[in-house]
Amino acid sequence: MRTAKIGKKNDRTDSFVVLHNIRSCYNVGSIFRTSDALGVEKIFLCGYTPNPDKNSSINKTALGAQDMISWEAHWQTHHILKKLKRDGITIIALELSKDSIALEDFEPNFPFCLLLGNEVTGLSAAILKYADYVVQIPMLGGKESMNVSVSYGIGMYTIKNKIKC
Repeated sequence: MRTAKIGKKNDRTDSFVVLHNIRSCYNVGSIFRTSDALGVEKIFLCGYTPNPDKNSSINKTALGAQDMISWEAHWQTHHILKKLKRDGITIIALELSKDSIALEDFEPNFPFCLLLGNEVTGLSAAILKYADYVVQIPMLGGKESMNVSVSYGIGMYTIKNKIKC
């Protein structure tokens, strides 16, 4: 667990990220860097998602953001999701599913947590059951998904900018 050492706060920090079983250190580093740029409060690294204290490869894409944003590492994702829900934080899963809401149609509110899953398998039904909403980025091309860190950037930016402060 690490609390941010440096960085600046803004009025849009009541957002969180849970990464469940992300494999790539480079994706995690990119998510750290994007989270810092978007004023995210904290990142929860869950399951086998690598963390900066144990894998320095994250630093290659995080470029120092791993020291600017608070984070915690936990093995069991459902414990964090239950705690966030108890604290009144809405859980928004970014996932392709038959019941998902198109990102542009979703009406979010603060505080919220964006939940992302494994690059190949996504989020399991066991984890999705903790989500208050499941949203997806509509795909216009032939592929049905994007890189998880790219999806995260689009999703977090869109959600944060749809909320009226």
